[in-house]
Amino acid sequence: MKLVLFDLDNTLLDGDSDFEWAQFLIEKNVLDRESYESRNEEFYRAYQSGTLDIMEFLDFQLQPLSQYPRNQLNQWHKDFMREKIHPMIKGSARELVHRFRGELVAIVTATNAFITRPIADEFGIEHLIATDLEEEEGEFTGRAAGLPSFKDGKVKRVKSWLSAIGFSMDSFEEILFFSDSINDLPLLEIVHKPVAVNPDPKLLAHAQSKGWEVLQLHVDD
Repeated sequence: MKLVLFDLDNTLLDGDSDFEWAQFLIEKNVLDRESYESRNEEFYRAYQSGTLDIMEFLDFQLQPLSQYPRNQLNQWHKDFMREKIHPMIKGSARELVHRFRGELVAIVTATNAFITRPIADEFGIEHLIATDLEEEEGEFTGRAAGLPSFKDGKVKRVKSWLSAIGFSMDSFEEILFFSDSINDLPLLEIVHKPVAVNPDPKLLAHAQSKGWEVLQLHVDD
């Protein structure tokens, strides 16, 4: 059996769900455009360059979740899926996931689980390793729970997940990881087959130097 791991944003999705969630709330006048939009773009640029402070970003991103009841957030998320996410799910990404039916497949993303669980469901992927959110009586507190699934954290979270379901990294004939981002280098470097998908410039240069496969997804959709 193979273990197949997918990053989500700009890999399976033709866009970034983290960034678009904040933009969606701004467009709905839930968040103030003047105070949030420039910071959202600033964090996104830092992520792209590999310099993001994940805890600072989570503080920015998760606080709005604590200010509204869960049922309101869930309704907004349904609209978000329809307006923002569905257009970012291309046939080529669905076909790539379908290719590995019968293997152990997971999405491994730094984006929080509230945003990404319905997206994983849309792809038909049961296993999701994402940044978890702290809850009290079913409502979000605005804080992350446990280790964020980011950079080295992805490696630790994958190993912890495998242990919880009775596996280890040595349990598989082949482990693949598909990602677009230099932030995912720690996990890319320990799998059998790293695949750079629509890679950012830093990851593209690294992938080419290592002879990794480079996949251009979404281009024909």
